[in-house]
Amino acid sequence: MVITYHGLECFKVSFGNLTIAFNPFSKESAKKYGLKEVKFGADVVFVTTKHPDFNGVEQVTYGEKVPFVVSGPGEYEVGDLTIRAFGVPTVYDGEERFTTVYQVTLEGANLLFLGPIPNAKLDSSLLGSLGEIDIIFVPVGDGEVLDGAAASALGVKLEAHVIIPMHYEKDTLAAFLKEEGVSVKPQDKFTIKKKELSALEGEVVVLGE
Repeated sequence: MVITYHGLECFKVSFGNLTIAFNPFSKESAKKYGLKEVKFGADVVFVTTKHPDFNGVEQVTYGEKVPFVVSGPGEYEVGDLTIRAFGVPTVYDGEERFTTVYQVTLEGANLLFLGPIPNAKLDSSLLGSLGEIDIIFVPVGDGEVLDGAAASALGVKLEAHVIIPMHYEKDTLAAFLKEEGVSVKPQDKFTIKKKELSALEGEVVVLGE
């Protein structure tokens, strides 16, 4: 598995010939935040929230690749992917919305993608049904998404093997790392095998330039 980060909450996850995208941002949002436009072909794309910061599906539709789009709660099977999706209320860009938390399982690896959730008060029955989390993608910001303390506490509560922060700025990332008690340098990509994940415990991986 190879994971790369493109900013905001956009990730590219590759398993062999399969490419997954989480929350690709639109051209509009790239310009707004001064980010490099996302442009790659995905087989499956997950959209948590109906907002240009997260639903730029056209940016991962490239060449002959037209992705299967998952954009709401439910249970899905797409190829070798098993997906459980849960709707939760949020507030983003000053507006009340619903967002979707995705649990994605492939080749025994259990990924949990939280999206722009505003607090760690997720339904206890949801949390209890997730099982062993290999990798959690958690927003680290202030205001409309989890702050550093809440993001760290949720990662600990779920006992994730690997915690990958997203939606961060320099100050909010520093606050999160302080809560975690670690000093981590960003890396271009994260490459890991399932058998290696089980040996890790709360490993923080920061992706970015």
